[in-house]
Amino acid sequence: MPITLENVGIAVRDLEAAIAFYVDLGLTVVGRQTVSGEWTDTAVGLDGNHARIAMLQTPDGHGRLELFEYLHPDAIETEPTLPNEIGMHRVAFSVDDLDAALEIAARHGCYPLRGVATYEDVYRLTYLRGPSGTLVMLAEELTKD
Repeated sequence: MPITLENVGIAVRDLEAAIAFYVDLGLTVVGRQTVSGEWTDTAVGLDGNHARIAMLQTPDGHGRLELFEYLHPDAIETEPTLPNEIGMHRVAFSVDDLDAALEIAARHGCYPLRGVATYEDVYRLTYLRGPSGTLVMLAEELTKD
C-alpha cells in the first residue's frame, strides 16, 4: 500500500502569529478556513469542535503544516514538550542560511534552546521554541555542492 505524509498538525494559541512566523521562514499559506460540524466532531473525536485552520507549504511543495486555533472547546494549555518526552516531538526544516533563519525567528521572540551545534561537519542545527512553545529544528547543510 503506498503511503505519503499529508501534513503535520500543530495547535496554536494565536493563529495569526504562528502564520507570520512560518511565512517569514519561507512557507506559503495555501489555504485558510474555519471548520466545525458533525464531520469535524467525528474526524477529530471532539464534540463541538470549532477551529480556525491554515495550511502552509514548504517552497518545494513536499512539506505541509496545518496550524489550528481552537474556538471551541477552549484550548488546553500544557507545558511545552521537552526534547526527551515521548509523543509528538518537533517539526524540522532544512534552511539555506541558518543565521538568517535565526534572525527571522528572533523577530518573533523565538530563540535556540541552548545554541547552534555542528553535527559531523555535515549540518549546523538548533532547536528553538516556535509559536505556542512548539519545538522547531532548523538545520543548514554544510556539504552543499
